[in-house]
Amino acid sequence: MAMRRNRSPLFPIILFFILLNVLFLTGKNFLERSGFDQSVLIIGNLVLFGATLVSFVFSKQGLRSENPQAFVRSVYLSIMIKLFICVIAALVYIFLFRKNLNRPALFICMGLYLVYTFIEVSVLTKMLKQKKNA
Repeated sequence: MAMRRNRSPLFPIILFFILLNVLFLTGKNFLERSGFDQSVLIIGNLVLFGATLVSFVFSKQGLRSENPQAFVRSVYLSIMIKLFICVIAALVYIFLFRKNLNRPALFICMGLYLVYTFIEVSVLTKMLKQKKNA
């Protein structure tokens, strides 16, 4: 139990990133048979991980503020930054690989966006509850 308290708040996000990469790297044959491009999934996971880290930093800074409006603004800013990073990455991929676009992998990345967002919000909610009880 003491080990769990010493963990970084980013631990669930990092663990999810690592598990997905291991799954994508070890399941190459399965992914290819199923119609998924392994490189799109790995790069998409990396972009989502980076965007989630940036988003988390902004939200965490807002959590430190005593002003509730500052927290709300930081959460909105983090959501917008994450969304724009992901949209720009998707548009770059779509324009570069228009004819060889791997739609199944792109849709998986869209689903991963939701999972990363859910994990981030869960971690921030736990942090917010701990702040109020302190």
